[in-house]
Amino acid sequence: MSTTQTADNEDKELSEGEKYWREHYDWLLQSGYQLRPRYRPGWIPSWKGTNKMPFFCEDGLHLKRSTLIDAVRVKDGQMVVFKRISLSIHSYEVEIGRFLRSPPLVDDPRNHCCPIFEVLQDPGDHDIQIIVMPFLRRYNDPKFATVGEAVEFFKQALEGLQFMHEHHVAHRDAMSLNILMDARPILPNLWHFAAPRRTRDDKKFVSPGSRTAHPVKYYWADFGLSRRYSPDDPNPLEHPIMGGDKSVPEFQKDPYSPCNPFPTDVYYVGNLIREDFLKVFKNLTFMEPLVARMVDDDPSKRPTMDEVVSEFTKISSHLSRCQLRSRLLEFRDTPFSNFLKGVYHASTRSVPHFIMRRSPIPSPKA
Repeated sequence: MSTTQTADNEDKELSEGEKYWREHYDWLLQSGYQLRPRYRPGWIPSWKGTNKMPFFCEDGLHLKRSTLIDAVRVKDGQMVVFKRISLSIHSYEVEIGRFLRSPPLVDDPRNHCCPIFEVLQDPGDHDIQIIVMPFLRRYNDPKFATVGEAVEFFKQALEGLQFMHEHHVAHRDAMSLNILMDARPILPNLWHFAAPRRTRDDKKFVSPGSRTAHPVKYYWADFGLSRRYSPDDPNPLEHPIMGGDKSVPEFQKDPYSPCNPFPTDVYYVGNLIREDFLKVFKNLTFMEPLVARMVDDDPSKRPTMDEVVSEFTKISSHLSRCQLRSRLLEFRDTPFSNFLKGVYHASTRSVPHFIMRRSPIPSPKA
């Protein structure tokens, strides 16, 4: 097959966004990172000439977001994720990300900002930089199993945002897609970046362990809309900018008037808890009063993140060990499915965790 024919075949299989990574494969390899075979120049799809469907082949899995891709760090075999950013669009993302992970901030146990291993400058485009980050996973995949696991997530998410605010950084897009999990404790063999339910070699489905047995750490990510403000400005004002959560009350009322982004952050994380937990599980009602204050339509009536964390600490301190070990009960469950899930939970989770004396609130080691 000629070089021209090979390139034509690749172009038919790769999306426009994926072609960027193929074109930069050799440069990234020289920089110490190797992409999957799909993005190697001259790649021939493994299903060509067979009866296999692309979806069932490892190199047939395409990127869901072409600005994000996985790679292997050659020097140690560690999996990483690249994020391609445009400096003209997200001018502060690298600066803020580096600031939040700089000494001495990086040593604060409340720091749940996504690490940055390295920043690569595109050699052919001064506007493009590539952030090298850890290989992380959506925070709620797999599902939470116990009340205590949810409480630990609330703690880390709230403290992480409190930490940012303490250092005068507003996230401005603190929604569910932008908080991730270091899932290595529960998935030590990792997963396929383009198909998180499947293994890296795409031979079978992943089988995650328990958060209670293997505590995980959560990270706020994506600082593309974030801003850092002067400590001397107690009420910074910004024109509304729509992130992933479009429900912000102050943006609905007046989408053109500047407002303080810090109370908006409080709404974002409160709404995340409301939508992903309180509307899904029956036995997290202890969070309802605090969340109701966080999502108040009037930004001036919302608590600060310091107040949120203080109140949450009081709430969680009054939860019994039995309550924390209990299974999360979904509204959608029928009595029969509740019974089956209860038996499974008791035999595979509650009893083993109790016997092993594992903490019902699974905090990861520092």
